[in-house]
Amino acid sequence: MNDPALTLMQWLSPAFPVGAFAYSHGLEQAIADGQVNDAASLQDWIAVLITQGSARADAILLAAAYTADDPAQIDATARAFAASAERLKEADLQGTAFCDTARAVWGIDISTLTYPVAVGTAARAMSVPLDQTLPLYLHAFASNLIAAAQRLMALGQTTGQQVLADLAPAITATATEAETTPLDALSATSFAADVAAMRHETLSPRIFRT
Repeated sequence: MNDPALTLMQWLSPAFPVGAFAYSHGLEQAIADGQVNDAASLQDWIAVLITQGSARADAILLAAAYTADDPAQIDATARAFAASAERLKEADLQGTAFCDTARAVWGIDISTLTYPVAVGTAARAMSVPLDQTLPLYLHAFASNLIAAAQRLMALGQTTGQQVLADLAPAITATATEAETTPLDALSATSFAADVAAMRHETLSPRIFRT
C-alpha cells in the first residue's frame, strides 16, 4: 500500500515528468521588463501570485476537484479562467503529463485534465489528505518559479532558498483558505503577472515556453 505522504512528495517533486522546468508562468517577461530584478522583487511577485493571483486560483480549483465526484465541470472552469493562451497551455500540458503518469504508475482513471484539477482528482483517488496536498502544491509552484529565476537573473542558491522559506506563511495561509473557499468565489487580481504572461507570447529571445 502506498504511503499518501510519499506519493504526494513524488507527484510534486521536480523529477515528476510534467515538464515544470520549461515554464516560467510569465516570470521571464517580468524579468526582461525589469519588474523583477532581485530577491525582494521576486519574493513579492510570487507572493502576489500565491495570495491574490493564479496560484491562489489553482489552489481553489484543486480543492474543488478533490471534493467533486466528476471533475469535468471543474476542469472546464479552470480552462475558462486561464488569463492567456500561454497560461492555458501551461495548465493543459502539465495536467495531461501528470494524468498520463498517474494513470500508468498508480492506475488512476484520469486523463486530459488541467494541472490543479488533475492533482486534486488524483489526491482524492489515492486518499491523500487535502490539507497536505494544497500547501505542497503551492510550495512546488513557488519552488519552480525560483528555479526559473535562477536561470534568468543573478540569484544564488542560498538566496533562492531564503525566498522560498520566507514565502511559507503566504503558502500556509492560502492553502488553509482554499480548503473552504467555494468555486463561486474564484478570482485573481494579479494583473501585472497576467499581462506579463500575455506579453511573453511574443518575447524574443526566450528560454521558457511560458
